[in-house]
Amino acid sequence: MLRIQRAANGNVVFSLSGRIEPQDIDELRRLFGLEPSAVHIVLNLKELVLVDGDGVQFLAGCEAGGMTLENCPAYVRKWIDQQKG
Repeated sequence: MLRIQRAANGNVVFSLSGRIEPQDIDELRRLFGLEPSAVHIVLNLKELVLVDGDGVQFLAGCEAGGMTLENCPAYVRKWIDQQKG
């Protein structure tokens, strides 16, 4: 189960906790799409527990699109970097 919390302090910060499953990706895209294009989105992944390959691809795409991944777990960062390489 994925818990999503939104906060705004100049940037919009989405704190994700739990696990990202394939059905969560569409909901995250929808939520991000509701934000004005001029707003910088930060994803706080401090409490993220589990991510599969689809979730890593999604997070890599978010980062490539200009979002910031904050407190990214080491295994997720390694997987994202391998996809870039």
